[in-house]
Amino acid sequence: MIGLAAGTRVWIVAGVTDMRRGFVGLSGMVQTALKENPFSGQVFVFRGKRGDLIKLLWWDGDGLCLFAKRLERGKFTWPQAANGTVSLTPAQLSMLLEGIDWRRPVRSYAPQMAV
Repeated sequence: MIGLAAGTRVWIVAGVTDMRRGFVGLSGMVQTALKENPFSGQVFVFRGKRGDLIKLLWWDGDGLCLFAKRLERGKFTWPQAANGTVSLTPAQLSMLLEGIDWRRPVRSYAPQMAV
């Protein structure tokens, strides 16, 4: 997992992004389309059209970082909105990166007794 500082905001960029974009294209999209500062330390998450590839862009204090992940099976869970952003917690980001539906995580067990 990526080591994020406490209080780091994570934003899913709604809609589809051209995954051929790199540092310049994605940071430009953050500035122009989202009206945010790509050098703020926040994490911006983009998804491609097929849904099996995401890219994360963030400033770690020394430079821009770009992380990409492709799922071998399945698709990343994404909001239905066509534009704008959705805020995630770091725990939800971890679930997203594992291919888990971060909107409705299901526990693998249900506690039965307290004693």
